[in-house]
Amino acid sequence: MSLKKRNRVEATFAMSSMTDLVFLLLLFFVMASTLSSPNDIKINLPQARANQVTRPQVAKVSIDNLGNYFVAIGKEKPQMIDPENLEGYLCRIQAADTTMYIALHADEDVAYKEVVRVLDVANEHHMKLVVATKK
Repeated sequence: MSLKKRNRVEATFAMSSMTDLVFLLLLFFVMASTLSSPNDIKINLPQARANQVTRPQVAKVSIDNLGNYFVAIGKEKPQMIDPENLEGYLCRIQAADTTMYIALHADEDVAYKEVVRVLDVANEHHMKLVVATKK
């Protein structure tokens, strides 16, 4: 009885390692493209003699979890203000310094309507407003 051993060489290629490599390259380019900003405008700015950077003043409007409003300008101590007087107070601040912007610090338990009240005042009087959050 003669048994022949068949050793056939298959001409196939394992694609799993190639697909892993292509996936990693795709992932790299997707992440690299989101980190770069394609809308950057290259501007060559003129040189100034002054070394100081001017920063606009900040009016900090804080709303605690009880709905109390506090306003502090710059590094002053915050003072409590009535919500009905907030609009007039912010308008006086804006009249004194038009470059000032408002930083809104609202407790996360505050009703949404309290935050919208400050947003409406800022929008109505064309004030610059930022909403402060935690990292």
